[in-house]
Amino acid sequence: MHGVMGKPPGAATDKSAIATSRLMLLLLVAMTGVAPISLYMLVPALPVLATAFGRDISIAQMTVSLYMVGIACSQIIMGPLSDRFGRRPVLLSGLGLMVVASAACIFADTLPRLIAARFLQALGGATGMVVSRAIIRDLYSRERIGAMISLVIAVMMIAQMLSPLTGGLLETAFGWRAIFYVITAASLVIAVAIAFALPETRRDRSEAGGFRVDVGSLFKSRAFVGYLLCQVLASQIIFTFAGAGPYVVVTQMGRSGAEYGAWFATTGLAYLIGNLFCVRFAPRHSLEKLIWFGLALQFLGSLMNLAWGIAGLNQAPSWLFGTQMLVMFANAFVMSNSAAGAISVRPEAAGTASGAMGFLQMGIGSLFSQFGAWLGGDFATPVPLNIAIVILSMACVSTMIFLVPRRDVVISEELIEQAEEEESGML
Repeated sequence: MHGVMGKPPGAATDKSAIATSRLMLLLLVAMTGVAPISLYMLVPALPVLATAFGRDISIAQMTVSLYMVGIACSQIIMGPLSDRFGRRPVLLSGLGLMVVASAACIFADTLPRLIAARFLQALGGATGMVVSRAIIRDLYSRERIGAMISLVIAVMMIAQMLSPLTGGLLETAFGWRAIFYVITAASLVIAVAIAFALPETRRDRSEAGGFRVDVGSLFKSRAFVGYLLCQVLASQIIFTFAGAGPYVVVTQMGRSGAEYGAWFATTGLAYLIGNLFCVRFAPRHSLEKLIWFGLALQFLGSLMNLAWGIAGLNQAPSWLFGTQMLVMFANAFVMSNSAAGAISVRPEAAGTASGAMGFLQMGIGSLFSQFGAWLGGDFATPVPLNIAIVILSMACVSTMIFLVPRRDVVISEELIEQAEEEESGML
């Protein structure tokens, strides 16, 4: 791999060797996880930030909320740039911005400056989230993309689940600025590793075009719109439940915040297990079959949750979270494979497709998180939340039925490459 790092995008590289490299998997996990892990590491220190700067906790919360806005903006900017200029230069530029912004967080002497630096930190760091999906599309066949996305998510989630604990320990032992020392060092190490070990994977663009051409061709494709909406709507199930969960458990059920945290962790565990199962099943099943399996299981789980709610059983966390675990297990199949379908519609525009998907997911997610908080805070039972999740599950199914064309003939990438070779030979 080191031997090809300096080659231009059009240079021939042994993509099969790169794709099977453990170092490549490690780089994909690192570039995907650096932004969300940095988000959650600071959460335990928010009360300390408010006290240190003499501001209200709601102002300190903006170091998290505007960070999420930065992630959304990064998705729509960096994806198209990676299609135009290549994966490596955009990744290195984004991570370079993150290193500088993280260092600025260390020396921030006012809360507004810290908030601004956090926005830039997210804008640069989230480059890895969008470009990693494009790199996966560059390196792997269509039927393996979902499995690779699931594998990256599964490994990343383990680190992400530990990041609040890490942030809390750092703040307690060394103060809140220690969190940014660690983030700065980590982002610098990842940037250096990418500079030395990641080859350019972007495919040669055979036709003229740019962002407007890519966006136009993508959104004219019913398949892309269908996969995109399926993935985005499936992600809203997570945002809606996360927004409503604290109010349902603490306010409606009268349980403690610590108990809510423990129960909510079970849904993350179910999502992690779902991704691992997806990795195992992907080599033997088509992408569409895995999506439909996930949709059926997701709809079944949401219907069961609604039934428990109507029967009054969902007033106990074990019933609510037990069936929600089933929904989240299935959600992993839907999200990873519909994302794979979306970025496979037009491989040369994989970065733009990934960016559009991430932008809509995060942008709409902020609204659905607030919607979930309203469902949990303004009602006396979880039934409205259960109904919302059923509707979202039905909407996911509808996108696959009415927008994504059925694939009666399965065409492998080997057949496509063979046809291209025969065509070039005739010419």
